[in-house]
Amino acid sequence: MTESHPQDTPATPSGRGALDGVRVLELGTLIAGPFGARLLGDMGADVIKFEAPGSPDPLRGWGQAERDGHRFLWTVHARNKRAVTLDLRDERGRALFLDMVATADIIVENFRPGTLERFGLGYDVLRERNRGIILVRVSGYGQSGPDSARTGYASVAEAVSGLRHLNGYPGQRPPRLALSLGDTLAGMFAVQGALAALYHRTVTGEGQVVDCALTESCLAVQESTIPDYDMGGVVRGPSGTRLDGIAPSNIYPSADGSLVVIGANQDTLFRRLCAAMGRPELADDERYATHIARGRNQDELDAEIEAWTSTVPTEDLIETLTAAGVVVGPINTVAEVVTDPQMLARDMIVAHHDERIGETVLGPGVVPKLLGTPGSVRSAGPATPGHHNAEVYADFLDAQQLADLRAAGVV
Repeated sequence: MTESHPQDTPATPSGRGALDGVRVLELGTLIAGPFGARLLGDMGADVIKFEAPGSPDPLRGWGQAERDGHRFLWTVHARNKRAVTLDLRDERGRALFLDMVATADIIVENFRPGTLERFGLGYDVLRERNRGIILVRVSGYGQSGPDSARTGYASVAEAVSGLRHLNGYPGQRPPRLALSLGDTLAGMFAVQGALAALYHRTVTGEGQVVDCALTESCLAVQESTIPDYDMGGVVRGPSGTRLDGIAPSNIYPSADGSLVVIGANQDTLFRRLCAAMGRPELADDERYATHIARGRNQDELDAEIEAWTSTVPTEDLIETLTAAGVVVGPINTVAEVVTDPQMLARDMIVAHHDERIGETVLGPGVVPKLLGTPGSVRSAGPATPGHHNAEVYADFLDAQQLADLRAAGVV
């Protein structure tokens, strides 16, 4: 029998996302939990977002651009979701929520630990209604430990975890990346846990709690900082535009004043770079001949490379190094990203029809790409809180019951 490989047979998209048929209930506000739920929605899950009546998710008003009073972080993180309103502090609201839990697969929440329990909706209660329910809990410090009750934001999580200390330049205050990186990392790890738990449930029939902390998510991406400290007493610090000991891997100026990133720290790539520079002898220079040697002499090596790049226009520089097999690229702004041919060819710039303004709004595409069951952007964020109340609650309430709950302010 001939062994089959995925590349032997072109994938045939099914038209349904990989998580089609999975129902996700999203509780909480702002970024980490909603971002994780959005990733599940991108892959085809039916995500139902809950907002408290009269208290919409503040994310609706976040973002730096504004059109007709609306901002657009909501468009990105609320896409592919249906929005309902429900008061979980009300007994009738909790009862309705538990009815929905019975039909759900995953709950994503990012309240402060203990909040669900105060609502009377702890995991033990949820599991009574659905033994297969997976409760994904995203919080600043996790559900246990001496700091678990503290409120956590991405900015503080990045700091507490040591991640912020690694950013910037030596001797300066460590700057923040102009994004909520800690929230994004936590959302991604939360989804990883949710999918692992979903697979485990297919084997055992049992759900479980996924406990994801912002601080721990930031810690998890810090490579060898912990063993470097443990074994060598190394407290890694910020290193500006490069990584200490990894050379050449830095930004370099071109002849027209632009900057490009060149990564040629592997021996083979470094030899190609030297040839492209017209300086093949550098590859055999004892100062640069090995990875360790280049790391020890990276200031001198960067000066050699900059002396060359500063004489070559940007387009020629990128074309020359690409042809030589050296890793190189420009430092693009978002204005360049949205017109980048590679991004466009990969459907990474996607149109969302934002009902709030009645216009098309561009947003990021779906990552990663599943060739057989590709994810998609099927809808932008729901225009108003409770936008899908009638549609979603029709499975659980008749028209009069819904009207009564609406009149009572429960939905």
